[in-house]
Amino acid sequence: MTAGLHPGFLLFIVACAAALTSGRLRQLIMLAGTAFTCYSVWQLSPEASWTFTVPEHTLNLLHVDRLSHVFGLIFSFTAGMGCLYALHVRQGGEHAAALIYAGAALGVVFAGDLITLFVFWELMAVASLFVIWYGGTARAQAAGQRYLLVHIFGGSILLCGILLLRAEGADLAIRALTETDYRNSTAFWLILIGIAINAAIPPLHAWLTDAYPEASTSGSVFLSAFTTKTAVYVLIRLFPGAPILLWAGVIMTLYGVVYAVLSDDFRTLLAYHIVSQVGYMVAGVGMGTDLALNGTVAHAFCHILYKALLFMGAGALIHATGKRTLTDLGGLARAMPATLFLY
Repeated sequence: MTAGLHPGFLLFIVACAAALTSGRLRQLIMLAGTAFTCYSVWQLSPEASWTFTVPEHTLNLLHVDRLSHVFGLIFSFTAGMGCLYALHVRQGGEHAAALIYAGAALGVVFAGDLITLFVFWELMAVASLFVIWYGGTARAQAAGQRYLLVHIFGGSILLCGILLLRAEGADLAIRALTETDYRNSTAFWLILIGIAINAAIPPLHAWLTDAYPEASTSGSVFLSAFTTKTAVYVLIRLFPGAPILLWAGVIMTLYGVVYAVLSDDFRTLLAYHIVSQVGYMVAGVGMGTDLALNGTVAHAFCHILYKALLFMGAGALIHATGKRTLTDLGGLARAMPATLFLY
């Protein structure tokens, strides 16, 4: 183990503090904590690592390189902006769930082995479930239950693939499986399917468009940033150049945008738009060239920023009007000029 603070654990500490405090003190802790997390990510060097050994396996909780660094930066920044947007929320539990969710996403990004990745992957699913449930409606409760079933299924498939890969004699360091002897193995396909569920690749996408519109207005900002983008990150790590991802990405892009155009609920529209935009990223991973992978990372970075801002604008509209369908809205440009400009 070498020196270096793990940003994900910093957010876990901030989450605990947010749950135990209230008012101005909670707001100060959240803003200062996320700002310090951004700074700690910025300061990480490739020499930083957190490793420890369990029977027959070394866990690497903190592996830093250029790819993990850029995803860590945008994730920590978005966590801070999400907290700033959610300062009005009085429920400490919602803040805690969102921060644990963000911290787990950072855990996935900086994981150096598949077991560590899986643990943070599942923590991310559990925390995001509570983010959905804090939507506070019967629809949010039902959507959260369906979300949980899908992600338990996906996580189980991912774990089976990891264990099978280990049983076949592979070490569990994170590297491109497309460049190993296991590229056509059962483990390869199980891990790919497990990741594809979180990436919302059709027909494994319905959990996203079902659950994201039902979270609270601030919760949707966090949801838009982390789950699908961590899946894109893992696809870049494990499956660059996998031909099936090129075709899956093309289908995803077209499918998502068609259903976005047909949606009347504007948060559902944005959810389908996530599917479409992640399709470009998945297709880029499937191409597998340096140019395509760099483009995928750049698009993921920008998408996190603009999709979070779009969900913030949608939340402002819901807060101001109490409505979420396009046919019930219109003529708000003069009443909400700042929201219009930012949107």
